[in-house]
Amino acid sequence: MRWQVHSERTLYRDRWVHLRTAEVELPDGRRLDHRLVETGPGAGTVLLAEGRALLLWRHRFITDTWGWEIPIGGIEPGETPEAAARRETEEETGWRPTGAMTPLIRTRPSPGLMATEHHVFHAEGARRIGEPKDAFESERVEWVPLADVRSLIAKGHISSGTTLVALLQVIAGPAL
Repeated sequence: MRWQVHSERTLYRDRWVHLRTAEVELPDGRRLDHRLVETGPGAGTVLLAEGRALLLWRHRFITDTWGWEIPIGGIEPGETPEAAARRETEEETGWRPTGAMTPLIRTRPSPGLMATEHHVFHAEGARRIGEPKDAFESERVEWVPLADVRSLIAKGHISSGTTLVALLQVIAGPAL
């Protein structure tokens, strides 16, 4: 049951976001205007050491909520997802992954409204390189026990879609 797109037009565009409207036809023949938000791809890391994940405690003004998130950010032109994940981890946390960066997941956080893809890597081990370059990103950076992740989700302290999917994948173990 595929929706058919008859037309699209830009409502707003800058270097961060592209907002469009599309006239779509539903499988039953009805037509409607649908909004689409497009952003560039992102890359992040689930960085683990001694059964703990390196997370950022941050405020999101859009939802006026606080929560734990993995370090993640945009992929710059010409940059690989892995290089972006490494850079974002260092900039946001002040920690450098020392182990191999292994692809963990690719996710589309909200495909009914938003066109973006997040590449998340898994790495074991880290070395402290200093204070976060992007200190405005979070109130604090902490090594959070993986054993606490489920209770943090239940309390609403982890609610970011990409962070949820990534941490739950780590907890679930290797794909079959």
